[in-house]
Amino acid sequence: MKKGIHPESYRFVIFKDMSNNYSFLSRSTAPSKDTAVWEDGQEYPLVKVEISHTSHPFYTGKSVFVDTAGRIEKFRKRYEKKAKVG
Repeated sequence: MKKGIHPESYRFVIFKDMSNNYSFLSRSTAPSKDTAVWEDGQEYPLVKVEISHTSHPFYTGKSVFVDTAGRIEKFRKRYEKKAKVG
């Protein structure tokens, strides 16, 4: 490995899958303004992720639709108005 290209500020971070509330503790340099208390009683930075190995179809073997932002409803409302006008 080349020296001087890898970050040295690794710290423990809680990653939380927002689609199913699964959390895991790992070391990372990912920035975060949020914090959470882990099972050991200590507070760590919290990084929210949309999908993890517990919700990804490749790892679960299931085709699960995750619509966390309500994108389909927004799309339907937007084009419903245009269909009524036209």
